[in-house]
Amino acid sequence: MSSLWTPDGERPVRPTPDAPAPGAAAGEPDGVATDEPTISEEDIERVEQELAETRRRLAEVPAQVVVLNHAMGLYELAAIHLSATPANLAEAALAVDAFACMVEGLGERLGPDIGTMRDALSQIRLAFVQIKGANGQN
Repeated sequence: MSSLWTPDGERPVRPTPDAPAPGAAAGEPDGVATDEPTISEEDIERVEQELAETRRRLAEVPAQVVVLNHAMGLYELAAIHLSATPANLAEAALAVDAFACMVEGLGERLGPDIGTMRDALSQIRLAFVQIKGANGQN
């Protein structure tokens, strides 16, 4: 029997919904007393096809674009933690530092948007320092 990883953990996957799991108890075709639906082979095949299509489309996008998108995600993550009430400075610091690693570490390899990225890094660092100071932390 194979399994499928989900955020809730591994889930058993059977070839057909009516096939009992090994060691299934009488009246419990899944072998587990739950109301969770089983995943059909058709569903698995559809998801695998969608994943393959997504990977194909992603491979067509220049890596620089994807990396910039991830970098801006880190910027946004820092901003979210800074704007929380109260600000979560430890989480914001990690996001700012990760953003800085990308911007400063990759530098000109980020292409023509590097100036914008450096400005964004300066702004989020300044916001961090101001919020930290406003909270009485030096």
